[in-house]
Amino acid sequence: MPSHRFEAITSTYVMLPVDNVDTDQIIPARFLTTIERTGLGGAAFFDWRYHSDGTPNAVFPLNQPGAEQARVLVTGRNFGCGSSREHAVWALLGVGLRAVVSTEFADIFRGNALVNGLLPIQVEPGVVERLGESAREGRPAVRIDLDSQTLIMPDGDAVRFAIAPFAKHCLLHGIDELDFLLGATAEVDTYETAHRRRVSTIAAEVSA
Repeated sequence: MPSHRFEAITSTYVMLPVDNVDTDQIIPARFLTTIERTGLGGAAFFDWRYHSDGTPNAVFPLNQPGAEQARVLVTGRNFGCGSSREHAVWALLGVGLRAVVSTEFADIFRGNALVNGLLPIQVEPGVVERLGESAREGRPAVRIDLDSQTLIMPDGDAVRFAIAPFAKHCLLHGIDELDFLLGATAEVDTYETAHRRRVSTIAAEVSA
C-alpha cells in the first residue's frame, strides 16, 4: 500500500449534490482492468465528466475552473453504495481527493476508503447545506484536522466528526493493518519468550 499519511489539510472543495452515488458512477466497470492502485484518476466519474464523444462536460463539478486544486468532495447521502470495488477509492485518490464529506456512507465504501488513505467525514445534513451555501458565493476552503477530528467550516465554525480509533491511528501514520502488525513484532517476540508454550503443535508420535 502506498503511504497516504493524513495530515491536517486546508483546501477548497467541490460540491456534488447527488444522493446514492454508487461505485459504478465513481468508476465505471469497464475500467476495472487493473489491480494497480495508481493511474485511475482519469476514470473517476468518467460518464459524468465526459460526453459520449470524449469531450469534457463543462458543467460537471470536477471540470469547473479551480476544481483541480480541491482535495475535498462534498456530496449527498449514501455515497459509495453499490458494488464493493476498491477501485472507486483509488479513482478518487487519483483525481487528487483526500476526503469526502457526506451525511451517510455505504459501509463497504467507508472501509475501503479508510484502508487506502481517503478520509470519509460523516456530518449532519445541515453541515452539507451550509457548505453548499458557501460554495454558491465563490470557492471557499475548509480545514480538516484528523488529530482533533474537526472540520473547520469556511466561517470558522468547528464541526466534530467520528472515526474509529484504529483507523485514525493508521491514517495519521500512513500505515495499514499489515504495517501495524509488523511494527509490533518486538512485542510479540517478548510475549512469546515470557510465556512458555502450553500446548504442543506437534502431533504425538504414534507407536507402531
